[in-house]
Amino acid sequence: MRKKYVAGGLVLALAVTALALAAAVSAKPEQEPYKVAFIYPGPHNDSGWSQAHDAGRLYVEKMLGTKVQTTYKENIFSNAQIPQVVAGLVRQGYQMIFGASFGNFENGVNGQLYKKYPDVLFEQATGLQIKKNQSEYFGAGEDTIYLSGMAAGAATKKGVIGYVVPFGTPEIVRHANAFTLGAQATRPGAKVKLIWTNAWYSPAKETAAASNLVSAGVDVLGQNVDSPAAGVYAEQKGVPWVGYDSNAQKSAPTQWLTAAVYNWAPYYLSRVKAAMNGTWKPGFYYGSIKDGFTGIAPYGPKVSAKTKALIAAKQKAIVAGKFNVFQGPLYDQKGKLMVPAGKTLKVLPDLYAMQWLVKGVVGNISKVPPP
Repeated sequence: MRKKYVAGGLVLALAVTALALAAAVSAKPEQEPYKVAFIYPGPHNDSGWSQAHDAGRLYVEKMLGTKVQTTYKENIFSNAQIPQVVAGLVRQGYQMIFGASFGNFENGVNGQLYKKYPDVLFEQATGLQIKKNQSEYFGAGEDTIYLSGMAAGAATKKGVIGYVVPFGTPEIVRHANAFTLGAQATRPGAKVKLIWTNAWYSPAKETAAASNLVSAGVDVLGQNVDSPAAGVYAEQKGVPWVGYDSNAQKSAPTQWLTAAVYNWAPYYLSRVKAAMNGTWKPGFYYGSIKDGFTGIAPYGPKVSAKTKALIAAKQKAIVAGKFNVFQGPLYDQKGKLMVPAGKTLKVLPDLYAMQWLVKGVVGNISKVPPP
């Protein structure tokens, strides 16, 4: 009898073991999420540039769910910090890194990161360096900045507008030029005074710049910096304000005009999906109004129906290819013809090398490089 029980127990144990092995073989291992990191020059909630990028990151999370794991590093003001930040992210297993500021993965040591980490995919906003595992992306912000300049031109009574700007890179120079040309479209002969903060994000410097511009006689403010500090000051002083990067109307509810804004989400999602499925390739993306990359934020109460109609018509012409912000004739500050009639500047190399200011801009180009 004892032998019978032992034999029965052995059969049962073998059966349980067989079932466990079968279950182990048939069960699919849980796939690890694809790890993607983002590097921002300012706070992720700056109501400007960095927040617009972070909205794109959150969209990636929303669309891909548990298939992806994202993180961000904020307040990376200096490119000198980038190698250490990247090293930490790589140690943590991040496979794809988006650098959301000029020079993150370009020039000097930063420009060699792609080589140091060949298994990591790098994507850099606003730059030019393209390698086998590094891509570049940005878009025609100049188009919507021109449109926002039209709102500023329609709002000025004196014909003198202030513009707060960070560094004298080609990106910022072409944006200042586009804003000025847009203002002159609705207020012929308008002048745009520049004050440089020499910082991407510095609410204190931006407030001081706005104050100095108003003291100098401007009656409308615009900006190409990352926080809404100039708008907060504008609201306090009753000065119409054009923002940049994001819809920051809440910072100046009565003085807000509009802003050129960016929608990074579709690009980020498409690139992450390509990386995950093995179809990612390096390239140079330059988005547009037509593909939804850049647009105009909702208008504030000071923008008239007439001005809205003028902006809408110009936007339609841009999308249709019937108007280009940088089509000739265009003159520099000293009256020298820079773009003849019948010629249009190209994104590469012209716009990415622009170091001259159009007629009507008051001020010089800052020579302080980004840190």
